[in-house]
Amino acid sequence: MSTPPRPTTDADAALVVAGLHKRFGSTVAVDHMDLVVPRGSLTALLGPSGCGKTTALRTVAGLLSPDGGSITIDGRTVAGPGVHVPPERRRVGMVFQDYALFPHLTVAKNVAYGLTGLSRAQRRRRVAEVLDLVGLGAYGSRLPVALSGGQQQRVALARALAPEPQLILLDEPFSNLDAALRAVVREDVRAILRAADATALFVTHDQEEALSLADRVVVMDQGRVHQVADPQTLYTQPATRFVAEFVGEADVLAGTRADRFLVDTALGRLATDRPLESATAAVVIRPEALRLVRDDAGVGVVTAISYFGHDQLVQVRLPDGLLLRARRGPALDLQRGDTVHVHVDGPVVVFDDAPTATRTLAPA
Repeated sequence: MSTPPRPTTDADAALVVAGLHKRFGSTVAVDHMDLVVPRGSLTALLGPSGCGKTTALRTVAGLLSPDGGSITIDGRTVAGPGVHVPPERRRVGMVFQDYALFPHLTVAKNVAYGLTGLSRAQRRRRVAEVLDLVGLGAYGSRLPVALSGGQQQRVALARALAPEPQLILLDEPFSNLDAALRAVVREDVRAILRAADATALFVTHDQEEALSLADRVVVMDQGRVHQVADPQTLYTQPATRFVAEFVGEADVLAGTRADRFLVDTALGRLATDRPLESATAAVVIRPEALRLVRDDAGVGVVTAISYFGHDQLVQVRLPDGLLLRARRGPALDLQRGDTVHVHVDGPVVVFDDAPTATRTLAPA
């Protein structure tokens, strides 16, 4: 998956959010958010429930008014001091979580709903174009109730694309689909957005969805942006401990500074990916970084194995009670009760100051 280049100036961006602030009573939903979305990119707003991502999306759409900051779409300020452009004039397409299709209108009429200022022939042509784009060219006369969930999703996307908006906003677009269909539909949606050369900003709490679909991921918590990066950077070089623990699987253990790039832990002395300044540190261990070798003199004991066919997740208990996870290939060469030596491959991600509590896991 190629990542579109980051815009060199705000004028080159499809969306610029500067200092966006939104509160509901005494609750701060979005806390001075800054964001630049490049044209032609797919950007995900990722975070736990209640972190402010949907509020941010709806404020960009114009469904909510900000309490501070500004929003610029395709170089035009649509929200800011003394400015509030209504949603229908922002050239933004919205795909809602429940699709919001009109049940009494055919697929074609649903898609044509937002096409204003065109002749009847122009509307017909544009509807045919976008239905072909989403693979539903033969479904125009059907009612939404006759479609599957994935097809309804594509109708909602076609309706959003029909007016040729500057920006497509998607709010948890795959949450209503079952797990098997979700993976297929999100690949379809990505292909459709790419074919349309669309710029999209979508909200999700599903990290797998964000990492597999987006060019850039915005990680939020408690209204604040922790990091904006491509998926690989986000996973391998998290900017904060929250990002490290929220994105992907990770165990965190306490460490003591041994040198600028060395830390002592329950797993021995480990190399770090960044310099340490404080005497103590939080050490992030990814499951794929652990290598287990059966060894009667080892310090770890296998307590659980979760087998997935293509790989397995092995849980190991250290003498101090710390539980760690190791991701291994499909060969079942370990079993519960085995004693193992635990190796850590590569430098570890660290953050200054020790964690408040060592992470442990419930037995699998």
